[in-house]
Amino acid sequence: MIPAAIFLAVLAILFLFISSRQRKAAGLPSGRVVYSDTSQWGKVEQPLYDSALGLTGKPDYLVEQNGALLPVEVKSGWAPPAPREGHLYQLAAYCLLVERTTGVRPPYGLIHYRNRTFAVDYTPELEARLTALLAEIHRQERVAAVHRSHTEPARCAACGYRSICDEKLAE
Repeated sequence: MIPAAIFLAVLAILFLFISSRQRKAAGLPSGRVVYSDTSQWGKVEQPLYDSALGLTGKPDYLVEQNGALLPVEVKSGWAPPAPREGHLYQLAAYCLLVERTTGVRPPYGLIHYRNRTFAVDYTPELEARLTALLAEIHRQERVAAVHRSHTEPARCAACGYRSICDEKLAE
């Protein structure tokens, strides 16, 4: 009877260790995962939506921690020295959507790259920059022609509209 109990205890410790490693690899902080946009964790959730902003988003995870919901965005590439600007705005949009849909403002969110995780404070300044960007996007939607706005050849080469774009960067 005792060897079976020892075996079960060792098995439980092994499962906890494996679970902890998987959670860390996914970039998840401690807390309960309450939303997942990856099929690895179960059924994919509905997107978060705010009709007043015309904003929809699906964070990779929402983790409940100390009464707050923290959005977690997972990136497959290696971490830059600081989070990419587009990734910051994406995370800020998820923070805004969490606040609008739940009424509780996340204090921060996480961007997890392959080799590093950044905790990004959801400050009033970041929210203001995001809402200004959203206003500019909505303004551009009403303009007849929107021109390319970057000079990154790798980004241009990977663009899904490259085959029909008359402003693509030279190869």
